[in-house]
Order: sequence, then structure tokens, then C-alpha cells
Amino acid sequence: LPLQDLLQQRYRLPVHIANDCHAAALAEYTFGELDGAGNLVVLKVGPGVGAGIVVNGRLHYGDGYGAGEIGHVRVIQDGERCPCGHLGCLETVVSRRVLLQRARAIAASDPRSQLHHFAAAPQEIATTEVVLQAFQAGDQAIAQVVAEMGSHLGSAVAGLVGVLDIERILLAGSMARFGDALLEPMRHEMRQAAHARLADQTEIRLSGLGQDIVMLGAAALVLANELGLA
Repeated sequence: LPLQDLLQQRYRLPVHIANDCHAAALAEYTFGELDGAGNLVVLKVGPGVGAGIVVNGRLHYGDGYGAGEIGHVRVIQDGERCPCGHLGCLETVVSRRVLLQRARAIAASDPRSQLHHFAAAPQEIATTEVVLQAFQAGDQAIAQVVAEMGSHLGSAVAGLVGVLDIERILLAGSMARFGDALLEPMRHEMRQAAHARLADQTEIRLSGLGQDIVMLGAAALVLANELGLA
């Protein structure tokens, strides 16, 4: 669907298109604290998993606007069916949906889970906030789920490191709220899977732009395309 052309023809206004991950990367480049770094990757983990990539100060869309679609790369052989049609994609083991699904299973099987203090029944675990509260209260089963997700993300990041050799990788999205519990297994797995020299010079940390990062990216998209500001 040529959405950009259709909107421009209807409203006679400039229209610029980016997905949430592209917007997040542009937000970090424009408003973040990287001191003018020309290359960066923002890994956004929430309903899905995707990467926004900035190279030499420009957003990299790819030939078909699909650059950064790492959520649909297989990480589990013969794993769960992904909405994209393939088996075992990264998004089948790392996403907000998977986190909630696994939390409900923990609550249903373990009467001592901290989740019971924040949700009356497993089916009422409907937000990452509930899971985060149980995690912060010391629920070890949730901590293990978060660590496993971090390891899967680290494997995917290792591929980005090997292909792009970009030293700054930032984590954004609702899953970023788990902080070092997610970051440390990411870093560990990345170091195990990527070339040692590249891994040593790669920094993985949280984005500082919070939950407004995509809206900030939308503003940056207009600033860059209409005013030449970046």
C-alpha cells in the first residue's frame, strides 16, 4: 500500500513514513545523549522486536524499508509458529506477549509466586507492570524468564555486531524496564557469539528517552526531512 503517496494526495501536506523502531533510532540520534555519534542501533522490545539503525547520521531503511526486522529471524529450531508464518522466530520467545503468557503459566503452577500479590488470578496478568512488580519483589521464576529472553536478544545482537560493527546499541520499549536483569544476559551472550574484538568495543545500554521515544522520533522525522535538522 503506497501509504505515503495516498496521504499526501489527500491532505496536500508533506508525509514521512517510519516504523516504531526506525523512529526510536532517529529519536536517540536527535535527542539522545550519545554526543553526536553517527552510528547507533536502537533495539525496541515490546509487542515485537525490531532494530532501528542509524549509519553515518542517516536512518538506514534498507532496500525494502525492512532493515532491522530481527524479530523474524529464527532462533529456535522447530519452535512456535510466528505470525509471520515461520517457526521459532525471535518474537516467539521474546516479546511482551510471551512474557505475559509465561507469567500466567508461572502463576497457575506456583501458589507461592510473587505474582499472586499483584494479580488475583493468572488471567488477570495483563500488563508488564504486574510482572515487573513481581520481579522486583524477588520472584525467581520471573527472573529466570527475563534472563532467558536476554540471552535470546544477545544472540540476535551478536549478528548485528558482526554485520554492522556499530559500537552503540541501546535497548528501548516496555521490556527495557527490566534493566540490568535483561541487559547482563544480553551482553554475556553477545560476547560469547560475536567476534571477540567487535564484542569488546560494543556498548549495550538502556535508552534514556523513556516511553515517549517513538513520538520523539516522529518529531525528529519532520525536523530532519522538512527543516534539515538532525
